[in-house]
Amino acid sequence: MFTVVIVGRPNVGKSTLFNRLIKGDDKIKAIIDKLPGVTRDINYGTAQWDEKRFTVIDTGGFFSGRKPQDIISQQMIEQIKEAIDEADLIIHLLDGKEGLIPDDIETAKKLRQTGKEILWVVNKIDDASKLNRVYEFYSLTDNLIAVSALTGYGFDDLLERILEKVKPSKTSHKEELPKIAIVGRPNVGKSTIVNALVGKKRMIVSPIPGTTRDAIDTVCTYYGKKYILIDTAGIKRLSYYKKEISQEVYVEKLAYFKALRSIEKCDIAILVIDSTEGVVHQDQRIAGYIEEQKKGLIILFNKWDLVPKEKREIIAKNLKNEIERKLWFVSYAPYLTVSATEKTRLTKIFPLIDQILKEYTTRIQTSELNKIFVKKLKDVVLPSEGKELKCYYITQIDIKPPTFVVFVNDEKVVKQHHLKFIENIIRESFNFKCTPVKIKIKQRQ
Repeated sequence: MFTVVIVGRPNVGKSTLFNRLIKGDDKIKAIIDKLPGVTRDINYGTAQWDEKRFTVIDTGGFFSGRKPQDIISQQMIEQIKEAIDEADLIIHLLDGKEGLIPDDIETAKKLRQTGKEILWVVNKIDDASKLNRVYEFYSLTDNLIAVSALTGYGFDDLLERILEKVKPSKTSHKEELPKIAIVGRPNVGKSTIVNALVGKKRMIVSPIPGTTRDAIDTVCTYYGKKYILIDTAGIKRLSYYKKEISQEVYVEKLAYFKALRSIEKCDIAILVIDSTEGVVHQDQRIAGYIEEQKKGLIILFNKWDLVPKEKREIIAKNLKNEIERKLWFVSYAPYLTVSATEKTRLTKIFPLIDQILKEYTTRIQTSELNKIFVKKLKDVVLPSEGKELKCYYITQIDIKPPTFVVFVNDEKVVKQHHLKFIENIIRESFNFKCTPVKIKIKQRQ
């Protein structure tokens, strides 16, 4: 697919333009804030305009001519170079409000050396009265496009210039790929896992907690099957976001809500836990949210390479016990011990994903359901306080997850243990081993 990459120094409005280009998503795709350097990872999105589709890549701030002082800056520059290599068209986004600075000139020089086609776009031109801001940029090129990514001024001109280079799509339908969200606390190795699965560095990885701030989509192929992997920001305790709000905390709070939204949008969540620490309270909270959303779940105990070999057997037993005690409410979820840095056992994730997806999308005929229902439930009187509970009929009304309605004599007497009893029968009868199952109760008229 035709690919457009947006490049520029920090805080020129790259993420705002990215969001406007991929307007089809009604959710905010990239985090936008006035704090420079908010976008650290490259972010991919698909734009659909008329009959034409193209990929848009949002990048971190490009610091030209400066030697990166830390590991994050180094990886940012590596990522931007990779994104430029992938691109068919480069948008060099400039800040019309701040004006032309030496960094812009140096960046323009380096972009010309790539030999790629470039659109020179001056942002923050909110209306025609601000067009005088464009003049100083003519020293770069006489082919400038003035826009406001925030208000949309000049956006149609930019879009027209992009679309004239894009061939019409053969189909306007988006490919529905399984969405797999990688979630967990900060610094448990989520981005390292994504990079290992994809096979190249798409996410910035560093020992600094909170490196990933955005939810980043990446397509991963395994034996011909494609999956969308969503790397998310580390989910901290909610009390952290309630403290005095600084700009940094505000940005992290946005990232927190985007991580939760990624869980809502995904088919399967992979909860990454530090195997050297075991299941902590925050892991329980994240698992609880995944269960509340009724998403498929895989538990990964990462950093297994840091566990001494002579202690692995006993620690593996301890982790199993912790799942049974602390994560009993997601007992259906399979788990693995892995090492993202050494890339051990990671490929075992994909058969589990496929198994969960198969169960997650299974639909059972009503006649087959009630055949089992009559055999195991219909004549059973379930104990309850006061009035006896009788179940008459069952039907499946949805998938993702498999959702069932049970008709009873009185829905007011149904308790949680009744629902669990019915769920267990459905799981045993129809081999639902790894997927959440949803039970609804309706009173027979």
